[in-house]
Formats: sequence, C-alpha cells, structure tokens
Amino acid sequence: MHGLGNDFVVFDARAEPLALTREQVRDLADRHTGIGCDQLIVVGPSDRADAFMHIWNADGSVAEACGNAARCVATLLGEQATIDSAGGLLDAAAAAGAASIVYPPPRFEWDAVPLAYPLDTGDVPAAWDDLAHGVALSVGNPHIVFFVPEAGAVPLDTLGPRIEHDPLFPDRVNVGVAQVVAPSRLILRVWERGAGLTLACGTGAMAAAVAAIRRRVAVSPVTVSLPGGELTVAWDGGPVTLSGPAATSFAGTVEI
Repeated sequence: MHGLGNDFVVFDARAEPLALTREQVRDLADRHTGIGCDQLIVVGPSDRADAFMHIWNADGSVAEACGNAARCVATLLGEQATIDSAGGLLDAAAAAGAASIVYPPPRFEWDAVPLAYPLDTGDVPAAWDDLAHGVALSVGNPHIVFFVPEAGAVPLDTLGPRIEHDPLFPDRVNVGVAQVVAPSRLILRVWERGAGLTLACGTGAMAAAVAAIRRRVAVSPVTVSLPGGELTVAWDGGPVTLSGPAATSFAGTVEI
C-alpha cells in the first residue's frame, strides 16, 4: 500500500499472530531482494481498539507513528475505526481511496520529543550547516522542522542522516525542511528516521503544519505539498487531523 508514494508492506495478523525479527523486516523491505517498502506494518488485535498497528522502518528499527500508514490501515478496517499504536490511540475515518486520522495533541516538552537535555523546542539553539532555529516536537514520534526559503535546495540527503543521528536526539529524529508558500500552504521534504528520503511523510506533514502554526506563519487548515502529492493538516491547539489519499498497489503472499 502507499500514501502519496510513501509505501508499505502490510500484513494482516488480526486472526493469526505474526512475529518478525529485525533481520526479516530488513529483508522484506529490501527493494532488490524482497518486496520493498519504506515501512513494514503488521495489523494485529487490540484490547481497546479495532486493531493495533505495529510499525517498522526499512532498516528494521521500530517506529511509534506513521501517518500515511495509518490512513492505509484505516481503508482496510472500514469507514470508521480506532487504531491503537505505540504513538497513541487514533480515530480514523475512511472513504474511497482516502482517509482522515485524528492524532493526540502534539508534545513540545524537551523530554517528550525527546531531546538529550533541556532546550527551547520552539527555537532549538543548534545548527547543522545552514539549517538552524528548528522546531522540535513529538506527534507520536520525534521531529525537527526547519523553515527555509526553498525546500528543494536543501541537501537533505547529506544533512538528514547527520541530524537524525545527532546525540541531541537520543531516539534519533525525523528531519523536515518546510517552505511557507502562503499561510495555508507549505512545501515540505522529509528525511525519515530509519527510512531516508521518502516521497511523503504523514507525521512530518503534521509536525511541519503544527510548527508553522505555532510560529504564526500559517493558519489551520494547512495544505502540505510533498514530492508525492498533497496532505491536509488541521490543528487548533488540541488533537491533530491528517487527511489524504491511501491506495493498495497489489496483494499477494510471501514465504517468511
């Protein structure tokens, strides 16, 4: 499945448990010798929701949240559903080829992101070459967002991994570079923790829109334009709503 080209291998394990090792996840995610994906998703049972969404990055590391994957899972579960995840309990509404997900309120405390030590998350006093004055926050997983004159000009393929693995971020971090086009529109590119550059990042879109609204350079709802297409983010200070397309590429079986 995919959301704007951010693609996933999705296993439905609600009826039969599926345990995967980190090595198996990496093998399945390999685009040359496996199925290939940015993230691998296992949909399992939950005691408090319609399903639990387990998320692994392509490198085999565990992720707490994935907005594009949540929309894909929502289309599998039906029109209205609740999805449990390591990043919190999500309310989902699916329609033909699209879904909206309501996420818990974002967190801005330094130890909720988390950062390695107390810093102003609204204007992080650190710089990586020309990227500075970032906004750090958690939308179920850790993000830092930098506002730049031209998102496409930032060498995110080299800066992204440097920032992701910086000791300032003990759980590593997703890195977004956002360009404010208008109060209701952003252009965004994201280096995803454990996956690298992707065509779209749902939680990255939420983080960028929330950061822009917090900086008073945007107003809700915000259209976020990513390399793979557009997402809509609404935030009024409480929960965050992410809306956009979700699609099934193909279905099949694989020996594990």
